[in-house]
Amino acid sequence: MDFQHVENLFRRYKGQFVDIKTISGGVYEGTVLEITNNYVALSIKTDEGEPDQVFVLLHSIESVLPRLIP
Repeated sequence: MDFQHVENLFRRYKGQFVDIKTISGGVYEGTVLEITNNYVALSIKTDEGEPDQVFVLLHSIESVLPRLIP
């Protein structure tokens, strides 16, 4: 399956805050840092308040919700 459409969608939201829901039921909230043809990298804040990175494979994504941070 070609994930070019998903990759292009994330390119529109690079640098913005998004919620990603995966097929397995996981939910990731963070800022889009990097997009490749295999994954999207998010910058998330840990409980300690320090930034961390999460890599979500494109084929595992069920939905994407862009959000505005006031």
